[in-house]
Amino acid sequence: MAKASGPIPVAIMGLGFIGREIARAALASPELALVAAVDSAPSLHHKPLAELVPGAPKSLRVEPDAARVLANLTGGVLLHATGSRFEEVYPQLEAAARCGVHVVSTCEELAFPWLHFEEKADALDRLAKSRKACLLGTGVNPGFVLDRLVATAGAVCGHVRHIHAVRVVDASGRREALQRRIGMGMSEDEFARRAEAGKLGHVGLEESAALCALGLGLDCDEFEEDVDALIADEDFAGVVPVKKGQVAGVYQRARGFLEGRQIVELELTIAAGVEESYDLIELDAEPKVRLKVEGGYPGETATAWAVVNAAPRLLSAEPGLLTVLELPAGR
Repeated sequence: MAKASGPIPVAIMGLGFIGREIARAALASPELALVAAVDSAPSLHHKPLAELVPGAPKSLRVEPDAARVLANLTGGVLLHATGSRFEEVYPQLEAAARCGVHVVSTCEELAFPWLHFEEKADALDRLAKSRKACLLGTGVNPGFVLDRLVATAGAVCGHVRHIHAVRVVDASGRREALQRRIGMGMSEDEFARRAEAGKLGHVGLEESAALCALGLGLDCDEFEEDVDALIADEDFAGVVPVKKGQVAGVYQRARGFLEGRQIVELELTIAAGVEESYDLIELDAEPKVRLKVEGGYPGETATAWAVVNAAPRLLSAEPGLLTVLELPAGR
């Protein structure tokens, strides 16, 4: 795969915690040149980017006008970190594609939007192809640990009979937004209400299950996901304090079935006070596979580099709405 002759112009959209991590990684990458930043928050408009991301060019200020940034970025890459839900970010993705701008996004549902939004995903794919743009959803999870890494681990196996993958994350020192998203400090009743409304928990686990199956040549005709509270058996101090008896985090499980038989099982635990953080992949195949990453991949840092490392690869990819399975294995 040929590489670009010089640094690729990129812009960052969304300057929350993850967006700033992505901007820092982009500044550290010799393959990219950060040329613009945009955010919808009025408090950030026209603020020097260097105040938010030390080391950023002093000339860069946070733009309020996404349309102007996209118009000046044709042929470049938008590093997109504004939301987790496909339908919420769809207008932003559509606007970028219309301008011929490639997009690498942290939107979890964009990792495999055909699972729940087939018509809109197909429409976005057609638009991107017509404008010769590539759109990709990626990150550490979904985008790597529980899908792409699983598919890579099975690349040297025969037929895979069953996929089991586990990610366990200690949330004690993680960012406040993540701690609140997993319900830390809530009562069990409040957690149940908010989880039922789809306002709590990790987004993208079903998408990872679908990518696992696709990446290992398996078919699933049904997917299910469970979201359960994990209750603290002791107090935890921190940005979001947790008392004994309150919610310490979340356990989620996504499963894929074919004609009633379970093919894929993904388990995710994100909670304060877990005994050990790790990522685990087990494949029932010939040969069998058991791969464990001690300590697990660090969520924020790994997500930022997943986005930044994917950006140059898009310039050589076929236009359209892509999945991480279509990226080259290495950089």
